[in-house]
Amino acid sequence: MARVTVEDCVVKIPNRFELVMKAAQRARDVSAGAALTIERDDDKNPVVALREIADETVSLDELGEALIQGLQKHVEVDEPEEDLIDFSMPGIVMDNVPMTVAGTGPEPPYEEEQEGAGGARYEDEKAPD
Repeated sequence: MARVTVEDCVVKIPNRFELVMKAAQRARDVSAGAALTIERDDDKNPVVALREIADETVSLDELGEALIQGLQKHVEVDEPEEDLIDFSMPGIVMDNVPMTVAGTGPEPPYEEEQEGAGGARYEDEKAPD
């Protein structure tokens, strides 16, 4: 990178961190196929981006917005609450139904307690001798 180019850009964007972020965003845009606003002159994309910023041929505000949109992980969308879907099943009552530990459905039909380690589970089974 040419030192003259960086020094010219610092005049336009005093914060060096912001300069690097915006120049990197512009270099990514150029790599993705955005039209150049200056002659390339055999320069690589980061140098072209810095020259464009120094010559003020690109909008710094638009670069900042594109940078923010590219870094956002979650875009918050306001949806009205009245659009909620009712997943309850009409006619099926789930009152007084014991749930499993995971809460995914009714418990399996086991008897109260097992009789010791090798005891029978049900009344009609015999314990091993």
